[in-house]
Amino acid sequence: MRKISKIVVHCSYTPPSMDIGVDTIIDWHVYENGWDDIGYHYVITRDGKIEAGRPVEVPGAHVRGHNADSIGICLIGGMTEDKQSADSNFSHWQWDALSELLNKLEVSYGKLDVVGHRDLDSSKECPCFDVQAWVADP
Repeated sequence: MRKISKIVVHCSYTPPSMDIGVDTIIDWHVYENGWDDIGYHYVITRDGKIEAGRPVEVPGAHVRGHNADSIGICLIGGMTEDKQSADSNFSHWQWDALSELLNKLEVSYGKLDVVGHRDLDSSKECPCFDVQAWVADP
């Protein structure tokens, strides 16, 4: 088993009306980008369903330089409906599911750093909210 030290939260950077899931992201990552699998370990849909992506035992492909020791979670959404800017427009079901998933992962892997993609790559807005502030006061 690989050593996990952090969880990285992402967003799909899609408008709220685009209700997609792991299958669509697999299409983007595998068929459009040529990757061998989805880059994320988990995807949380607009209705709060937690979908499994890449097996946690396998390093992700979700944040350059940090895949070997992290778990990637993607929230669907994060863009305004007009597709003009980033927006923390996640549903209450997604917030609840994210909290639930983080608790489950803590039971399995112990206390981990939880960060947003933008905390590891300043050129990104993803996941369009301050993950560390949210973790401190969900």
